[in-house]
Order: sequence, then structure tokens, then C-alpha cells
Amino acid sequence: MLQLSSRTVAALAAFACIAAAPVAAKDKTPAPRPVQIDKLYSCRDVADPTERLACYDREVAALSVADQAREITFTDKETVKKTRRGLFGFTLPDFGIFGGDDEDKVESVETTVVSASDAGGGRYRIEMADGSVWVQTDNKIMPLRPRSGQKILIKSAALGTYFLSVEGRPSVRVRRER
Repeated sequence: MLQLSSRTVAALAAFACIAAAPVAAKDKTPAPRPVQIDKLYSCRDVADPTERLACYDREVAALSVADQAREITFTDKETVKKTRRGLFGFTLPDFGIFGGDDEDKVESVETTVVSASDAGGGRYRIEMADGSVWVQTDNKIMPLRPRSGQKILIKSAALGTYFLSVEGRPSVRVRRER
């Protein structure tokens, strides 16, 4: 029987995941449009102008009731971008509620330090101006403690990890705490 080293198995598994990623991305379908919107759009197909207007009035009223009852929510692209930026660093299930465009995906965030505290083992816990809190997870030594007002760049890395750089210095691995 063929014996494979753990390194070979790990490399093959990583290659399989990478090869499958484009296939999974192609199968991703957008979130379905709310029924209320489909009913409103169907009013366009009504031939008689009086009936079409009555259809629009009825469906807009139903849409308004659903909106007030918070059964449906409206948002614009800019709000989606802000929401994605605010959630950067959290691993959340993809419900399709923030759109599915990879072009809008947040790959990095620039912000400033509000405060930094010791997280033990020479690592730091850093609170940002945007309200997020990041904790260093590797054992790299940051020669200077992050100070209030310094610029921070946090980038997505492989396998759901993140790198943080203080004012262009070498990056450290971090995870979002809050």
C-alpha cells in the first residue's frame, strides 16, 4: 500500500481546495428578490392603464406595510460597502444579504489607533478609531508599542487570517475581537 507523508497529504488537500474555489464561485447564485418586489414589477405587464395604476397602488401599499413591519429592508450600494467594512475581520455565514459581488469585497481597512494594551506574551490588543478591537496572535515582537493616532492597515491573508501593519512597519498576524 502506498504511504504518503503528512506534508504530501496537506499539500494535496490545499491544492484540491484551491482548484475547487473557482467552481464554487461560479455556482454562487444571488439572493432571491423579495416577493413584494416581484409583485410590484409584475404591474408593468398589465395592459389597461387604469388596472396598471391600481396594481401599482396596491403593491406599493403592500410594500410600505412590509417595510414598516420590518419584513423587508431597503439599502443602497454605499450602505452595503460601509456594512461590509464594519464587519471586516469577522467570520460570518454568507446569507447573501450584503450582495455577492466579489468586486465589493473588502480586502483591507485603514484606520487609526485609539489605544493599545498588553495582551500577554509581548502581544498587543489594539482598539481602532472605527470601534474595532484586534488582538495580535503571533509571537512577532513589535519594536514600538502602537500609540494613539498612528495609522493602521489591516489586510486579509490566507485561510481567514489577517495582518496588521502600524505605519508601514512589518506586519503581525491578528484576529478581530470586537
